[in-house]
Amino acid sequence: MVWTDLHSKIQRAIKVRGLFERNQRLLVGVSGGQDSLCLIRLLLDLQPKWGWCLGVVHCDHRWRVDSQANAVHVQNLAKTWEIPFYLEIATQSINSEARAREWRYQALGKIAQIHNYQYIVTGHTASDRAETLLYNLIRGTGADGLQALTWRRCLDADLILVRPLLEITRSQVGLFCQQFNLPIWEDVTNQDLQYARNRIRQELVPYLQTKFNPQVESNLAQTAELLQAEVDFLEQAAQKLCQEAMELGVVNGEKYWRLNRRILSQSHIALQRRTMRQVLIQVMSAAPNFEHIDKLITLINAPNRTQSDPFPGGAIARVENDWIHLHIN
Repeated sequence: MVWTDLHSKIQRAIKVRGLFERNQRLLVGVSGGQDSLCLIRLLLDLQPKWGWCLGVVHCDHRWRVDSQANAVHVQNLAKTWEIPFYLEIATQSINSEARAREWRYQALGKIAQIHNYQYIVTGHTASDRAETLLYNLIRGTGADGLQALTWRRCLDADLILVRPLLEITRSQVGLFCQQFNLPIWEDVTNQDLQYARNRIRQELVPYLQTKFNPQVESNLAQTAELLQAEVDFLEQAAQKLCQEAMELGVVNGEKYWRLNRRILSQSHIALQRRTMRQVLIQVMSAAPNFEHIDKLITLINAPNRTQSDPFPGGAIARVENDWIHLHIN
C-alpha cells in the first residue's frame, strides 16, 4: 500500500476527532464519483489498522439514463473489494436537491439499521463545506446554517453519520484518484447549471478563487469549523436557559407552556433567540424562521396582555404579567 498525505490526514482526523471506534461496522455511501471513491479507497487502506467491517451502499435517484449502469459499476467495484453491496432505487420521482438529499439519508438509515451498521460514512469534502456555507449564506441563515456539514451527527440512538474528508478539498481528492487510477463515474448532472449548488461550484467559487483568494474553499471550510464549536457552545447555553425559563404543566386536562420574562430579559439577545428557537421547534408545525423567533422575542419586554399573531400550527403567545404563555390549539 502506498501511504499518502491524504492517508495521514484522515488517520489523524479519525483519531483526534474520535470519528470511529475500532472493530465497528461502517456503511459507506458510494456514488461512483471521485469523492466517494477516494473515501472508500482510504477506508479500505486503513481497514487493517482499525478492524472495520465495511459495506458499500449506492442510491439510484433514477435522474439519468445511465443511472442503472452507474449502479452496476459501483456493484462491480464492491465485488472487486470483496465487501457487501447494497442498492436503493427511488420508486417515485425526485424533482429537487432537497428531496433527493432527504430520500438519500432515509435510504442510508434504513439499510444501516437492517444490516446493523453503527456508522454511515459519506465523502463530503472541504469544498462541499465551503459551497454549503455560501449556499446558506445567500439564502439567508444564522450560524447554524453556516456551519452545516459537521464531522459527526447522530441520526438516532444507534446510528452516527460521519464525514471524514472535511479537511480535504475536491482538487486534492482529484489528484488522489489520478494517482491510484480510480475508475470514476462522471455524473453529468454535476454540470447542470439549473441547480444552485452547481452554479456555486462551477461559477461562484472559481470567480472567488480568481478575483479574491485562491484558498477560498479551505478558508470557508475553516470558518465553518470555527462556527461549529461556537454553535455547540451556544446550543448548550440555550438549553440551560430554556430549562430555567420554561415551565410546562397541565390545567383542566390541557397542556400549557410558559416562559419567564424576567429570566429571559437578563440574557443576551443571542441566547434569547436560540432559546425561543428551541421552544418553537417543539410547538410549531414547521421549522421556525427569523420572523417567528423575533415575534416571540418582542414579547419579553412587551406590555401586559400583548398577544402575537398565530404561529404555523395555530399556537398563540400572550403576555401575562411575568410570563409569556403559549396557547396551543
